[in-house]
Amino acid sequence: MELDGGKDQTTLRTWIGVLGMMLGGFMAVVDIQITNSSLRDITGGIGATLDEGSWISTSYLIGEIVTIPLTAWLSRVFSVRRYLLASVGFFLLFSCLCGIARSLDEMICFRVGQGFTGGVMIPMALTVVLSTLPKNRQPFGSRSVRNDRHSGPCDRADDRRLADRQLRLALGLLHQSFSRSIDDRRHHLRH
Repeated sequence: MELDGGKDQTTLRTWIGVLGMMLGGFMAVVDIQITNSSLRDITGGIGATLDEGSWISTSYLIGEIVTIPLTAWLSRVFSVRRYLLASVGFFLLFSCLCGIARSLDEMICFRVGQGFTGGVMIPMALTVVLSTLPKNRQPFGSRSVRNDRHSGPCDRADDRRLADRQLRLALGLLHQSFSRSIDDRRHHLRH
């Protein structure tokens, strides 16, 4: 971060990192939606019924739900950079393996791995935004989300509240996506 006349200016390198993380988080969310919308074709391709194929979506969400609470701890153990690079690499590997899966069992195993590695990108994207961008550049830093009237010791409490809100938002979106996939499966089973 460079200082210019008292105003924060963010370097191009920082913006590239932030945009890359936001793209990774977006890809992890889109992966859920793509699978849910093409579940019928996927199950037909591997010779599974639609009821059995529901485990394809569920297995991804299970991997993701296990990973999200562990992300902060694992990023401290391995460092954010190493953890993200490994997660992105394995996410790509598991995505390719899902594309060549020949059975339901293979697809479920690969989707668990994909969810476990993709689940890292959603909370880490928010963490990277909050830790690398100055407050005036954070898209989540508006007064409607964050209380900027305080300074000093209150900043940490505000940051925790903001992180809690973002985690609840991410979990709410995950729950909403999971609920939609269950409703879609019920709808397909009736027709």
